[in-house]
Amino acid sequence: MHYFVFGSAKIGVGPFAPKKNSGTFFNSLFENSLTNGGRSSANFAIPMVSLNNPAYFSNKVVVVTGGSDGIGKALVELLLSVGARVATCGRNSDKLYQLQVENPGRELHTTVCDVSNENDCRLFMASVIKNFGTVDVLINNAGISMRAEFKETSLDTIRQVMDINFWGVLYCTKYALPHIMQSKGDIIGVSSIAGYRGLPGRSGYSASKWALQGWLEALRTELLDSGVNVMWVCPGFTASNIRNAALNKDAAAQGESPMDEKSMMSSEECAMHILNAVAQRKRTLVLTFTGKRTVFMNKFFPSLADKLVRKFFYKDGVLIK
Repeated sequence: MHYFVFGSAKIGVGPFAPKKNSGTFFNSLFENSLTNGGRSSANFAIPMVSLNNPAYFSNKVVVVTGGSDGIGKALVELLLSVGARVATCGRNSDKLYQLQVENPGRELHTTVCDVSNENDCRLFMASVIKNFGTVDVLINNAGISMRAEFKETSLDTIRQVMDINFWGVLYCTKYALPHIMQSKGDIIGVSSIAGYRGLPGRSGYSASKWALQGWLEALRTELLDSGVNVMWVCPGFTASNIRNAALNKDAAAQGESPMDEKSMMSSEECAMHILNAVAQRKRTLVLTFTGKRTVFMNKFFPSLADKLVRKFFYKDGVLIK
């Protein structure tokens, strides 16, 4: 018999799976953790997180896309603090300038770049090579979300999400790959739980993350004997600007978050987890109790997961989150 342990509860799998009241048990587990921003209220201590191997990044050239906000900015600042030479890009020149002001005297290269534009990505990577000479680590962090049911969503919304979340990663990786192969470095894709479990109101976002993870898995296999490590990260619910910037049905930013941002994992803590996983050269990283539980539920109890996800995101038939 195999068990998966969550807190103090053992969940039997296969013939030992719960038969009675399993919906009630899982529903409580699901909703408690979701409403706490991914942090379970049942028998889980949240450990203090620190960077385990800062020397791994010292003097390395690390490229972080989308580094002017949220997880990306936290990654940039943490990497600079341990002596990495960092290049980042974003679409907002004012935010990139502010990032430079906040980090005087450090080796930080910034470029205005829209990762959905192949030529922008090519020029960005060329500027990194001109300034630093190589790329050791590429963290494909830039991304965008959406919030609208597919029946009401313009195709332009889906197209923009795919262009940034999928094609943006391909473009940047393509132009950085020869240098990363030479340095036997790391390629990281910041994905989402939506890459394991399709989320209502985020059909295009889910599609982009499923595509991203499939592509990264294929790339990892191709590069398995090259010395390059390919990893994808699923942060779960993390406090950031991604929900405010999420596109609505008309491909415009919705300008607000339907979630309780204060209850979520901070971008700084998330960045620490990501860099620890990079230094350990892991294959995948799924963060938060909600994230791990969602992957588990969708794999072993997919029909029940459908119902619980529906219940969480809808009220009286209306998408509320």
